[in-house]
Amino acid sequence: MARLSRRRTLLRHLLGLSAAAVFLLPLYWAVVASLGPPGAPPAGQIVWWPSRPAWENYPALFAIVPMGRYLANSFLVVLVAVPLTWLTASWAGFAMVQLGHRQQRRLASWSAVLLLVPPAAVWLIRFQIYSRLGLLDTLWALIAPAFAGGNPLYVLLFYWTYRQVPGEMIEAARIDGASWLLVWRRIASPLARPTGAAVVILAFVKYWSDFTDPILYIFDTQKYTLPIGLQLIKQLDVTNTPYLMAASVLMILPVLLLFLLAQRVFLGDLSLARLLERD
Repeated sequence: MARLSRRRTLLRHLLGLSAAAVFLLPLYWAVVASLGPPGAPPAGQIVWWPSRPAWENYPALFAIVPMGRYLANSFLVVLVAVPLTWLTASWAGFAMVQLGHRQQRRLASWSAVLLLVPPAAVWLIRFQIYSRLGLLDTLWALIAPAFAGGNPLYVLLFYWTYRQVPGEMIEAARIDGASWLLVWRRIASPLARPTGAAVVILAFVKYWSDFTDPILYIFDTQKYTLPIGLQLIKQLDVTNTPYLMAASVLMILPVLLLFLLAQRVFLGDLSLARLLERD
């Protein structure tokens, strides 16, 4: 039995490593391509590692375009927008759970319908709103959606999670005199940590890789973000594959690092079921 158990464990590890290799192989190829000679076209065959890695391709990006400025603008947007999105979406989801059953179904249905609205349908409306609020040509135009939860999906994720919180826990806290804000902070929010981590990652990817909003609402080139810098590099020399791939790696690495940091939340024992099973 012990030998059979070890074989099963080894098989699971091999399957996990194989799946990880499938997803990481494109990233590895992007890194390899970014270290090719400047101006070189895409390789006609598989190159596992260049004979002379051109590490200077990465600092060269900052000399071609103001990549440092674009990188700082992107980090500023996500540092403000992502926590704000998590907060407003969490509050909205928690507030929905406190409503009556009919009102919950109505708001959940409307949120699902809003997911079907194409982003292009609200570009003009947002432009007019930002113009009246004086947000055009500022980074606040990129952060503003965070005040509304960023995306209806984030609100629904929190709503579905908070529905699993036993009503007796909330009622007991309210009887003891806890405010709704304290109930959310001490009871509901800790039980929704995996959902919160998922929303943080999704929101980070959304704001970090947003290309359309800077084009629509930002006019000053010094306020552009990293996706615009990648497009500028492509326009300057579309055949310079190493520079394009180096810029792509710069965009991918923060998302990958954030996902790795969030793994402890996804794999931890803070799920609602395990918390309720404890004595």
